[in-house]
Amino acid sequence: MTRTEEFEELRPLLFAIAYRILGSVTEAEDAVQETWLRWAASTTRPRSARAYLAAVVTRISIDVLRSARVKREEYVGPWFPEPLLDDPYEDPERSAELADSLSMAALLLLERLSPLERAVFVLREVFGFGFGDIATAVGRSDAACRQLAVRARHHMDAGRPRFEVDRRAREELAGRFFDAFREGDVDGLRELLAGDARLVGDGGGKAPQLVGGVSGADNVARLLAAFAPGFDRVGVTLRQHEVNGLPGAVLRDRDGRVVGIWSLETLDGRIVTIRSVMNPDKLTHMGPVADAWALAAEAGEAGEWPPREPRG
Repeated sequence: MTRTEEFEELRPLLFAIAYRILGSVTEAEDAVQETWLRWAASTTRPRSARAYLAAVVTRISIDVLRSARVKREEYVGPWFPEPLLDDPYEDPERSAELADSLSMAALLLLERLSPLERAVFVLREVFGFGFGDIATAVGRSDAACRQLAVRARHHMDAGRPRFEVDRRAREELAGRFFDAFREGDVDGLRELLAGDARLVGDGGGKAPQLVGGVSGADNVARLLAAFAPGFDRVGVTLRQHEVNGLPGAVLRDRDGRVVGIWSLETLDGRIVTIRSVMNPDKLTHMGPVADAWALAAEAGEAGEWPPREPRG
């Protein structure tokens, strides 16, 4: 096997590691590309290409994350990870760990960790690397990495989100939810939402904020139903698609350009959180992006847009 073939075989794993450390598709892709450049220029023939390349992409990702965290502190409104529609890496032996670590809620929880804790947690708990390889990757001793792993696991376990386990049940619930949304059915939406359901959005100051944050089944249902007519007026369609391993949808304009994504978290047969990402910078990896401001202006010609958030 050539060095190029070795790298391409491991590319999905390297991206999966970088994405979970960074929470960004574009930054993860850049980290993988930089890893390739270093691999191509290196004359080293490591004992394990998997461990060697994982270490390189991890070190690059840690450096990028340290810079990114400063920018995220200045971010306008809630910050969510860049949505990932399809994870390129599969490992049947670690499918549960891979799925648990991919949701937006899990990635937001990882944001609370230091860059080193995050990297150690991802390598150990998600991908099952040994502490010797992890120590090489992050430049710390085995003992230090074990301590980092314990701290990271403690923080993650304390806030670990719970989701509906049955994938088919999740998808069926999401289908009913999106049907009710398209019909503007307030009662139908309300029945599918948990009593303390939340609707939150990430526009980054670069797109109309879907919502600053609304809680309660009735408030969320009424706001969603109010959005439906505006979507129809401007030709925005909503197509169900898995987002970060959970039910979701991609919103597109009449020309097929991406408007945003919705990601649903479900538990006990109800939807507990709806997250929307409309910041165009976080959607470019999905294809051409629509001008959300122009769509909002067009929708607003026939009424208030975005609709007023319900009170009480």
